Amino acid sequence: MLIGKACRFVGRVRPFVVTPSACFFTSSNMAKSKFEYVRNFETDDTCLRNCYIVVRLDGRNFHKFAEQHKFTKPNDNRALGLMSRSAHSVMEELEDIVIAYGQSDEFSFVFKRTSTWFKRRASKLMTHVTSQFSSSYVFYWREFFGDQPLLFPPSFDGRVVLYPSNRNLRDYLSWRQADCHINNLYNTVFWTLVQKGGLTTVQAEDRLKLPLTDTAVHWKSVRPPLGCEGNLDDVMTADELWKCSFWPT
Repeated sequence: MLIGKACRFVGRVRPFVVTPSACFFTSSNMAKSKFEYVRNFETDDTCLRNCYIVVRLDGRNFHKFAEQHKFTKPNDNRALGLMSRSAHSVMEELEDIVIAYGQSDEFSFVFKRTSTWFKRRASKLMTHVTSQFSSSYVFYWREFFGDQPLLFPPSFDGRVVLYPSNRNLRDYLSWRQADCHINNLYNTVFWTLVQKGGLTTVQAEDRLKLPLTDTAVHWKSVRPPLGCEGNLDDVMTADELWKCSFWPT
């Protein structure tokens, strides 16, 4: 319903009401109108056949989100568990997803090659996965964070990438796993220096100016004076770093 406002014409105020110029129909004749041409502006985003469809989500401004919700550094098991639970919710909703791989504030969902969900339209797949994941994150928040309030809603962006071969898909997942491993090595040492070594974040950054692949060298140097036991791999294993879910095909 449209509500009119008073308008002034030549010094006089005249009230008016805007009346609807069109009616709502439920019949199929509605699509056969002169306005149907606007559909020509839509673009075809059908994904190429026989390719794996990967939808990857990334948290938007999650650094701020983690700080304001007091996530434990370097890894918060509650937050990781919530991400994993949200991913399971997506997989339950979309049965054509065969693998879900996540780390930090991102998750990748792999649709099987033969999937015909939403006629393989990229925009439909991306928006459905993103909305299902985001709503699940809010829905299951209390299951992992208890009475800690959700201060503001999280948001995630999404993208769609096609991979034509098994090797391409394997390399993609290997890429994300390598990124996870390297970043976690760095963050584990970084926060050990801050939390147990008494360094500021700036000082810790200066201490870790070697290439990320050399972070294990730093761990060996800081472990004895800071009283850290075990190897770096013992501190945070791969199973604790990321969540990977498999669905029956």
